[in-house]
Amino acid sequence: MVKVMLERLEGTSDIPLPETATPGSSGVDLRAALPCETVIQPGGTALVPTGLRVAIPSGYEWQIRPRSGNALKSMITVLNTPGTVDSDYRGEVKVILANLGTEPFTVRRGDRIAQAVLSPVVSPEFVVVDRLDDTERGAGGFGHTGCR
Repeated sequence: MVKVMLERLEGTSDIPLPETATPGSSGVDLRAALPCETVIQPGGTALVPTGLRVAIPSGYEWQIRPRSGNALKSMITVLNTPGTVDSDYRGEVKVILANLGTEPFTVRRGDRIAQAVLSPVVSPEFVVVDRLDDTERGAGGFGHTGCR
């Protein structure tokens, strides 16, 4: 278990704290701390506050991901999936929601809007070389294997 310090912002005591939905859940649900409902039009986005500040431990990040139910039922996603809350960030956690659907989507205070997964981060050490080793794939990029 890794401890994450969490601060509720003023006026958000009515918003439930992040919690897992089931004992085996990887992520915790984040909720909207909006002052009033917000409608996200088809093709639109909204920056939704959570009313929380967190201190993610060094060596970790909080990955902000879409909720599968919102994605399936309403085509609502987190625009920069996964969003990252770095260990040195101390501002309010906010979520960029995008409506990829054809109907307006209403976000109300307290709605579950995203999930956050605490993940370890490995810091790379870059080594400049004259040439990389060859692989079977080589420089094959997007769609290089064709349809299967």
